[in-house]
Amino acid sequence: MPTQDEVLGYFSTLSNWGRWGDDDELGTLNHITDDVRLAAARAVRRGRSVSCAWEVAVPGDMERSTTTCPCAADMPGAENMPAPGFRDDRHWGFSVERLGVTFHGNTLTHLDSPCHIFWDGMMYNGRSHSLVDAATGSAWAAVTAAADGIVTRGVLLDIAGVRDVPWLEPGQGVFPDDLEEAERRQGVRVRSGDAVLLRTGYGRLRHETGPAGGFTQAGWHASCLPWLREREVALIGADTTQDVQPSGYEGVLMPVHAVSLVAMGLWMLDNCDLEACAATAAELGQWDFHLAVAPVRFAGTSGSPVNPIATF
Repeated sequence: MPTQDEVLGYFSTLSNWGRWGDDDELGTLNHITDDVRLAAARAVRRGRSVSCAWEVAVPGDMERSTTTCPCAADMPGAENMPAPGFRDDRHWGFSVERLGVTFHGNTLTHLDSPCHIFWDGMMYNGRSHSLVDAATGSAWAAVTAAADGIVTRGVLLDIAGVRDVPWLEPGQGVFPDDLEEAERRQGVRVRSGDAVLLRTGYGRLRHETGPAGGFTQAGWHASCLPWLREREVALIGADTTQDVQPSGYEGVLMPVHAVSLVAMGLWMLDNCDLEACAATAAELGQWDFHLAVAPVRFAGTSGSPVNPIATF
């Protein structure tokens, strides 16, 4: 168990600042090379795809305003539209939506980009928090740095399965020994450029009882951070918001978030629903797959709602 001083030291010992150049905004996504993507394509052996995201509930998770127009020609202003078909076609109508979503938190499946977290006022690769403006968003390491998508080999590590429990209890951490035991049992090994998805079983609990309240959860323990850097993991995900809570460190509320995003430039998938993925992996006896994550190109934002797709 690393001490708090050792965890604080991770900001230096695990840092990737300058590793891929002073202007790098991709961080660990640099591990996803063309060869890694080709290897991910070869992980598709059955052709079966599953979503790793939760449905966004209305009105609970999203403000939604829907406008319906049964006949477009009756819409106010239709008579002024330049296209004759718009005002003359009496058959077609439409519906449109205006959506409002706060995706950071412990409910929606979303991607965190490096500008999401500051430490001592700094972001990944030594940039100041002042590059994030209230009006225009972030000018550094925003989600648009991953505009080409994240396509790599995914590996699901089922820790609840390894411990033979339906789910880890809130506050239980996942440690490097757990990760390696999952590799041994599942016959898979995490390698450079992989995305590692961590199943604590919270998704099963959420399906059965609904989202949990409060800020106590299972998740990655900070001791996993050197392991993730050594394996050159490109992306981590979990069925919680990553960090075990409480973290066990009085002076570091969310060490996995802070060290990963600020020091390592390690991108994150929060709040995945990994139940279908785990069930498919167990059925097929295959714990690696092609993973595709396509963030919306929201300019200057610190992340995006996403629907990660695992294809076996």
